[in-house]
Amino acid sequence: MIPGQKISNSDRKSFIEAIDNLFLKLELSYHYQFYKVFGTDHRLTEAKKLWAESLKKYPAECINAAVETVIQSNDYLPTLTEVLKACSGSMGASNIPTPQEAFIEAQKSSSPRQRFPWTHPIIYWAGREVGWDLMNSPSNSNIFQTFSKIYIRLAKEMKAGKKFDLIYQDDSDALEPLDLKLLESLRKKHNL
Repeated sequence: MIPGQKISNSDRKSFIEAIDNLFLKLELSYHYQFYKVFGTDHRLTEAKKLWAESLKKYPAECINAAVETVIQSNDYLPTLTEVLKACSGSMGASNIPTPQEAFIEAQKSSSPRQRFPWTHPIIYWAGREVGWDLMNSPSNSNIFQTFSKIYIRLAKEMKAGKKFDLIYQDDSDALEPLDLKLLESLRKKHNL
């Protein structure tokens, strides 16, 4: 979450559901270990607060994917650090920025955007799909959530094998030389 950014009620609700879902899956998967660590209502409530605060920069879809990964790979109750690493890894590939990092990079980009030195091409494609004017609009408080959903979708598509390359257009080919004879004839015709 970016400082000062407001989160919509539906996104807040889905985030809370993701945290509750995370703890439910941990409880069902690591029953005895779970109760040894989070045995009382007070400890469970405090743990949920701590984990929610630590995971707040990740969208609900990312948290849900990460908990599945952690449960499949851990024999013992995972720590918060392991879940955070899984959230970073749930973006679909190594060396791909988190949604928050990608959003900040997209906001800081400049035109021409295809020539901007992107950390990863899907940041460009996610920003393009959202719309560059909306990306930098201070009036739209839900733009991060929109960007996040698109970014995660594109990361999953990339993981499935789709290529997201940037094709640079050579601007010198686009410009044709000025036809001076045509210009002169138009000037005479219109008395310019």
